[in-house]
Amino acid sequence: MKTIILEKEESLRLAADRIARLLARKPEAALAFSTGRTTRDLFAVLASRCEKGEVSLKRARLFAVTEFEDVPEEMSARAQLLRELVGTTDLREENCRFLSAEAAADYDAQIAACGGLDMAVLGLGVNAHIGYNEPAVPYDSYTHRQKLTDKTRAPLAAQFGSTEAAPAYAWTMGIKTLVSAREILVLAFGEEKAWAVFQMLYARDDSVIPAAFLQLPPEVTVLVDPAAAQKL
Repeated sequence: MKTIILEKEESLRLAADRIARLLARKPEAALAFSTGRTTRDLFAVLASRCEKGEVSLKRARLFAVTEFEDVPEEMSARAQLLRELVGTTDLREENCRFLSAEAAADYDAQIAACGGLDMAVLGLGVNAHIGYNEPAVPYDSYTHRQKLTDKTRAPLAAQFGSTEAAPAYAWTMGIKTLVSAREILVLAFGEEKAWAVFQMLYARDDSVIPAAFLQLPPEVTVLVDPAAAQKL
């Protein structure tokens, strides 16, 4: 695991560089993207580069890492990806796979059919979850339905109006699904992520700290700003 501490804008540029290099080498690469505030900013960088002709996602295959259960369509992960990535780049909707109760059963089989994930781009939860794999999810978990903890739901309050209105369950790629990606990028910004960053890097690789399992794959790069790195 390699940790790089840069200001947020520089981290986003470096992440976009990694994605662009992969797509230049393998235009049909299978990419897994988390959604949320962190990756929203990365999508904006990719959109700008796509507009300038510096990167193309036209042949890329996208797999959503997560999806909320029982939320309005416009607040879903699918809607965010369609709006902020498909709608702003040349990524084709027909090349995208989204999670749902129906899709979850063969999601990992679809990933395998693409030859596995070439890259997973992840945010980091305040309780060190990745995807929506909460504490106690085992290493050998694949795509599944996950009950969300109060710590995970609290940051969603602004999006959904209150913690009580935030979704109680989500669909998520499992730990094993994510760590099997050939390359993994983790983005974490802000003081509220400092504890989770420290735990990801230094905790035992067991299910108490889901992100600590990222110590195991060989190609993991963690991009953090100084605020998120303050406990290192």
